[in-house]
Amino acid sequence: VVYDRSMQPSLVQTMVRLIELKDLSTAAHTWRVVLYTRAMAEESGLSHTLIERLTHAAALHDIGKLDIPENVLQKPARLDPHEYDIIKQHAALGHTRLLELDDSDRIDLDLVRHHHERPDGLGYPDGLRGEQIPIAARHFGVIDTFDALTSVRPYRQQIGERAAEEALELLAREAGTRYDAQSVEMFTRLYRTGRLEWILHHFNDAVPIMPFDAIRQQSPWSPK
Repeated sequence: VVYDRSMQPSLVQTMVRLIELKDLSTAAHTWRVVLYTRAMAEESGLSHTLIERLTHAAALHDIGKLDIPENVLQKPARLDPHEYDIIKQHAALGHTRLLELDDSDRIDLDLVRHHHERPDGLGYPDGLRGEQIPIAARHFGVIDTFDALTSVRPYRQQIGERAAEEALELLAREAGTRYDAQSVEMFTRLYRTGRLEWILHHFNDAVPIMPFDAIRQQSPWSPK
């Protein structure tokens, strides 16, 4: 399979570290979404090569936050409308940064730019609708929301099973409008098998972040 050039794992790790240093409220977020992404990719029966590419893209999804002011990223309360407009710029800014770093892998570019698009066309930055949204970004939009709703934030402390059930209920209510319905169904089914609990319970915000390669190696879905 031939695809465009992707970022080297060592540079991915550097970018992830820079994001974490700038946005402390998402300490273990990257770790968890990478593992959720790998789980969904495995559930879909994808090849090892595609799983690795999706892993890189998931790790880089918030790279655009490097260009967002720290006072917005680290605000210890919900964002006001103006601040939210600023934070929404991170998807397009991340896409631009990838191109500047000579990353032309289509999965990286699509997931970073489009993971906040919505099936009803009300997402950002391009207002794509339904299947116009790349499939990797549709899946990742569900993962990103689930993790945000089940991890510590400055304005919310609830985590664990109760938070997970509430997150799944929200995803189900908004499936087909805010979130891709098939992606919600797949993620929910996978969660119900118990295969995601180790991520939810053990890779929480109290656990120190390990190097990106170690995250990949410790995943049950990594080749041994």
